[in-house]
Amino acid sequence: MNKSSDERVSAIDGCSNRLVDPHRVAAVCARMPHDTDVVDTADVFSLLADPGRLRLLVALLDGELCVCDLAAVTGLSESSTSHALRLLRAHRVVSVRRDGRMAYYRLDDA
Repeated sequence: MNKSSDERVSAIDGCSNRLVDPHRVAAVCARMPHDTDVVDTADVFSLLADPGRLRLLVALLDGELCVCDLAAVTGLSESSTSHALRLLRAHRVVSVRRDGRMAYYRLDDA
C-alpha cells in the first residue's frame, strides 16, 4: 500500500466500530490513485463543468476545427473560444495543429 492509503486505513481504525472487512478495505486502498492523480482528475472535471468548454469538446468529437469555426458552432466569441481552448490545452485535453496562420484544435485523447 502507498503512504496515503496507510493513512486512510489508520484514520478508519480510529472509529469505534473498527473495520468490518479489513481485507476489502486494504484492497480498495491498494488501488486508490495517488493524491496528485486525484487532484489532476478533479481539475479536468472542473474544466468540464463549464458549459462552453463542454460544447467545445463535443464539437471536436467529429474532428479538428479552427477557432473561428468552433466559435460559430458553440455560440462563444472568438476571444472566449481561444481562452477556453488555452485552458483545455494546458490540461492536455485538446491539442493544436498549425497550418500557416491557422490553428486547428482536436481532442488530444479520444
